[in-house]
Amino acid sequence: MKRIGIIGGGQLAWMMGDGSKKLGLELIVQTPSKNDPAVSIAKDAIFAAVDDAAATAILATKCDVITFENEFVNLDALSLLENKGVCFRPRLAALSPLLDKYHQRCYFRDLGLPVPHFFAIEKSEISENIASNIASKIEYLGFPVVLKARRHGYDGQGTFIIHDLATLSKVVNASNTQFLVEAFVPFTKELAIIAARSVTGEIVTYPVVETQQEQQVCRRVIAPADITPEQAAEINAIAHTILNSLDVVGVFGIELFITADGKILINEIAPRTHNSGHFSLDACTTSQFEQHLRAVAGLSLTDTSLHCSAAVMVNLLGYENSQNDYSQKRQKLADIPHAYLHWYGKSESRPGRKLGHITVLLEQQNRDAMESIIQTIESIWYPG
Repeated sequence: MKRIGIIGGGQLAWMMGDGSKKLGLELIVQTPSKNDPAVSIAKDAIFAAVDDAAATAILATKCDVITFENEFVNLDALSLLENKGVCFRPRLAALSPLLDKYHQRCYFRDLGLPVPHFFAIEKSEISENIASNIASKIEYLGFPVVLKARRHGYDGQGTFIIHDLATLSKVVNASNTQFLVEAFVPFTKELAIIAARSVTGEIVTYPVVETQQEQQVCRRVIAPADITPEQAAEINAIAHTILNSLDVVGVFGIELFITADGKILINEIAPRTHNSGHFSLDACTTSQFEQHLRAVAGLSLTDTSLHCSAAVMVNLLGYENSQNDYSQKRQKLADIPHAYLHWYGKSESRPGRKLGHITVLLEQQNRDAMESIIQTIESIWYPG
């Protein structure tokens, strides 16, 4: 498999550029805009919405295999192409139970994996006097609860922390989407693991990391996470169970919670490369992006180990609406010792938008040093 089609042309596809050169692969992207980051590194591009299956049919004529940068696709339409012999990796049947967050929760529960208590909620079940069955389910979970859009939510979009029935009713009635309700987990840390599975069923995992979220958007990643070997082994086992059950090919990102008593619960899974694995570009022998290409191209997987004692990754999020390229701030960040700055080349900044990230490598796993680096980065990047 030498020609890799990618549905999506954002920064995740863009960061596959170096891996594709190393492996001698050609990337062809399907993406809406000529300004999207991955257009600059692609051999060819088809400009269309990511859920445009007619455009994907054209993409299929230009490549040997098609993979995904995001999950905002129309599986029913793509299945017509798969039935005609188009090769998708991961296969569409592996994506099917994951794209709807309620179905994803049910899938993990049925595998016997640890998830928060949850239930689905329909708009028809909500009224000014909330149906008694909903009220009783909420009462069982206890407030606050987490309300999540079942499809197309990311970076905190479509996720709400709800503290009472009136707010729940208001949010659900104001939207045309379907929702998942789940228990709020009083976690001590949010964790993540990147795992890859090959065509032959080989699985490799990256070190478990700690992720730090603000307003449901990832701000920072600390690698490796400060957890016990037993907890790391449990998380690795969860990753193996999920990837083998789905019979996937490619990289998946799995987000988890750990509670005060050491219990591990699955939060969500992303069937693609993931923000929590960006540190691997500079801190690991093989990045998640090269690993994903190796998997979908039918190559063997390779070393995922850290080549430093620890690393800190900080997302550079937009904090204003502007056309600024922040060149002066970027230069100051690049001057930080052992820092690697990745700028996605987006033409427009807006609050919360991921514009780039910076990874700093450390010679020892020292929490105070990590916190100091984070403070330095964010004091340069964010005003005030």
